[in-house]
Amino acid sequence: MPTPIAITRHQGMDALELRSPDGASATLLLHGAHLVSWVPAGAGEQLYVSPRSSYASGQAVRGGIPVCFPQFAERGPLPKHGFARTRPWQLVMAERGEDDALAVLRLSDDAGTRLIWPHAFEAELSVRLTARSLEIELACENKGEQTFSFTAALHSYLRVQDLADASLLGLGGLHYWDSVDQVERQQRSDMLLPGSPGAEDLDRIYHQLKQDLTLREQGDDGKTRELLIRQQGFEDAVVWNPGAAKCAALADMPPDGYRQMLCVEAAAVEHPLLLEPGQSWIGMQSLTLL
Repeated sequence: MPTPIAITRHQGMDALELRSPDGASATLLLHGAHLVSWVPAGAGEQLYVSPRSSYASGQAVRGGIPVCFPQFAERGPLPKHGFARTRPWQLVMAERGEDDALAVLRLSDDAGTRLIWPHAFEAELSVRLTARSLEIELACENKGEQTFSFTAALHSYLRVQDLADASLLGLGGLHYWDSVDQVERQQRSDMLLPGSPGAEDLDRIYHQLKQDLTLREQGDDGKTRELLIRQQGFEDAVVWNPGAAKCAALADMPPDGYRQMLCVEAAAVEHPLLLEPGQSWIGMQSLTLL
């Protein structure tokens, strides 16, 4: 029989500590339905969270996996990345099974959300943890009588030991919007080397991603770490790293924090998602340590 998981506290906030029977763990805040830790069985931390992050009501945590909804970045009239990441979510269920741990959180419209986004909705974030994999699913249902559109992303901050030793594979041939230079380009090489000349400041929205991605890193011990990144329902992938200059200007990041992270985000940005009354949408990102 599944065992219920009780709410605990993390950095002064309500949280769920997910632990699978094989030793994997993850920490999910009810604030923003925000994942702030993922440790696969027999491995180390896979997510980057800034040591300068603020844990406070109404504020976003820097790092982990924030939920961007119902707006991505500043592409609309709402606060940057929408309001989902700064609001309290409700616990639907959390339990430990025979070979996994599962949690589901829900966010519904209220007077506060309707002031800035006048739509009736219900969003759910589901997290499933197994030995070496983490699956994050974001679902949205139109609960109102009017059609609405939205953009969304799972803004995953993936930890690396040193950005200079990391590469991202699987992007070859894709067109992308370069948000730094404000121009559309095509990825020629299958391998992206973040931090290399010309890629120190990365902010790209890759379109129509169909294939899996792999984050590869050569460690100091000579061993290669590979993280398999898959997505469904999301048509775009955002790759972001602020680089040295922009990172130094972020109050909630240490100046060298950019060297320990690379964001690889499952996103729906280029073509906003449209939901008729009663319709639902589901998007998922899965991370597997190979």
